[in-house]
Amino acid sequence: MSDPIPELVAGVRNPATLSVCKDHADAVYFSIDRFSLRARARDITLDNLDAFVKQVKDSGLKAYLAANTVIYPEDLPAVDAVVEAAASAGVDAVIAWDPAVINKSVECGLDLHISTQANVSNWQTAEFYGKLGASRVILSRELTLEQIKDIRQHTDMELEVFVHGAMCQAISGRCYLSAYLLGRSGNCGDCTQPCRWQWTLHGEDGGLVELAGKHLLSARDLCMIEHVPELIDAGLDAFKIEGRLRNPGYMAVVSRCYREALDACRNGSYDQGMAQQWKEQLAKVYNRGFSTGFYFGVPGPDGLAVEKDMNASSVRRQAVGVVQNYFLKQDAAAVRLLEGGLAVGDSIVIEGASTYLEQEVESLMIGRDPVQEAGKGQDVGLAVAARVRKNDRVFRVERI
Repeated sequence: MSDPIPELVAGVRNPATLSVCKDHADAVYFSIDRFSLRARARDITLDNLDAFVKQVKDSGLKAYLAANTVIYPEDLPAVDAVVEAAASAGVDAVIAWDPAVINKSVECGLDLHISTQANVSNWQTAEFYGKLGASRVILSRELTLEQIKDIRQHTDMELEVFVHGAMCQAISGRCYLSAYLLGRSGNCGDCTQPCRWQWTLHGEDGGLVELAGKHLLSARDLCMIEHVPELIDAGLDAFKIEGRLRNPGYMAVVSRCYREALDACRNGSYDQGMAQQWKEQLAKVYNRGFSTGFYFGVPGPDGLAVEKDMNASSVRRQAVGVVQNYFLKQDAAAVRLLEGGLAVGDSIVIEGASTYLEQEVESLMIGRDPVQEAGKGQDVGLAVAARVRKNDRVFRVERI
C-alpha cells in the first residue's frame, strides 16, 4: 500500500494499561485526575505525571495528555498548573478544545491536538485551529468517509479519527442528558450514561409502544477493522482507539488487532478473511455490538443496541476477590474471596493500577492444605505466574 500507515493511538488510564498496548500502539492518550472527559480515570495525577510520561517514552511511544472538559472561571489557575506540568514532563501534545487550554498550551510551546469535542466537520474549521497553533484535529465522529476525504483534499493539517470504541448519542459527545437527569455533567467527565439505561416509549395517549428492546438510546460500538484500507486511502494521519475506562485486557486485544491490521495493509496481506478473524477476537472483549458509525451514512436502527445490556461479549469477568499479600519466593498471593469462589482450572485475571496478569488457577491452598476449590468468604493461597500487588482485584473469566 503506497499511502503512509497512520499512527495508532490507544487510550490508557494507568501503567497496567500501558504495559499491554506498548508493543502495538505508536502513541497513547491519557488524562490526569482533572479536566478529563473520563473523570473516573484518576490513577495518573500531577504527582506521578513525570514518572508516567517517562514510562511512555521508555516504551518508545508518544504521550498525549487530554484536557478536554469545559473550563469554568474557577478552573483557570489549575489549567495553568496542569499545562505547565505537562510541558515539564515532556508530553508530546495536549488534546484540547477550550480556548483557555489552547492558549496556555501554545504559550508553553506544546504541540496541540484539537479534541473531537470541538466537532471539527470541515476543512476551514481545521485550518482555523491550525492558525491558533494546532498541528492536528481529531475529527467529528459524525462525518462520512467521503466528507473526510474532502477535508483531506483541502488541508495539510494532521487528521485523526476514531476507529473503535464507544459511541455517544450526542454530537461529538456534547450530551446534557446526564446533567439534566442527575446533575452530573458529561461535558465535565462525569457522565452517568443514561443512554445505556432501559427505557420505555409511550405514545401521546399514554399507551406503551412495544419495541424490539428496552435500550432505546444505546448506540453500538464503533468497529472499523473491516475497513482499515479505506481509511488509509483517505489519507488519515492517526487512528484512535477509545477506551480509557476499559480494563487492560480490552486494550490488549483491541490494540493488537488494529496493529496487525495496519501491518497487514503495509505488507499487502490484508484481506477480509483476516478482518473477520480480528472482528471475532474483538467481539470477545467488552462491547455493545458493532457498527460502522457515520462513515457510510447516518446510522439506522442497526446502529443501536436496543436488545442488549451494557456488554454483548460472550466472555465476562466476574469479580471474586482481592489480593492481600504477595510472596515472591513462593510465587504465590494471599487472596480474600469477597464476591465469589475459585477452583483449580478456572481462567482468571489479576488487575491493578500497575498489574495485569492472565492465567489459569493451577494451585489453591487453604492454610497448609491444597484444595481443588474455595468458596466466597475464604482466604486462599493462589499460585501466580508473575508479580501481583496488595489490593489488586481478582476476576474469574467466564463464557456465557
